[in-house]
Amino acid sequence: MADDDVTQTLAAMGPRLRVVRERRGVTLAAVSCATGISPSTLSRIETGRRKPTLEVVLQLAKEYGVSLDELAGTVPAADPGPRASALQRFGDDKAVLPLTRYVGGLHAHKHVLPAVAETPGRPCQVSHEGYEWLCVLYGRLWLALGDQDLVLAAGDVAEFDTRIPHGVANAGSTGPVEYLIMFGPQGERLRPRTPPAAGRGTGDRKAAE
Repeated sequence: MADDDVTQTLAAMGPRLRVVRERRGVTLAAVSCATGISPSTLSRIETGRRKPTLEVVLQLAKEYGVSLDELAGTVPAADPGPRASALQRFGDDKAVLPLTRYVGGLHAHKHVLPAVAETPGRPCQVSHEGYEWLCVLYGRLWLALGDQDLVLAAGDVAEFDTRIPHGVANAGSTGPVEYLIMFGPQGERLRPRTPPAAGRGTGDRKAAE
């Protein structure tokens, strides 16, 4: 593998590690206690500000119960179709498609939550440094943000400081949920360059039932 490929693979592991940790519902502090890796180091790895060493990757893979192939994004998808083959899958809970190289600054990824038979319990919340912009593409997404419960439909957008506890789940039972995330690990935000169209403000969000 070329040096550039190694660098890109290591840089892309951070967001995958974050997804796996959130799926398990554990905090950075809990992972730190279990592995001996400081929370600040774990946070920098997850946000792409630090490339993990092989020793750290092995420790985290063992702690999370995932393979190195999953973290490296080399596991072949079960469905060879064009969409499924691009998504990196994490167990049965979530699929993630990285859209940037995650080497610092704003980065983006697409998430897909599978269909559910019934509405789940309140999403497990996490908090960390950064700022996030989320846009639902398809389905209904339950966003638990602090003490608020919001249900976002296709076209709805939410943005928030990720130091606020937050978590998501599929809010419907009719199909999967697809959404985009733009994340600024150091609090970077999107900067609109054009004013909003007159009379087209954002609509009220529905409270989760």
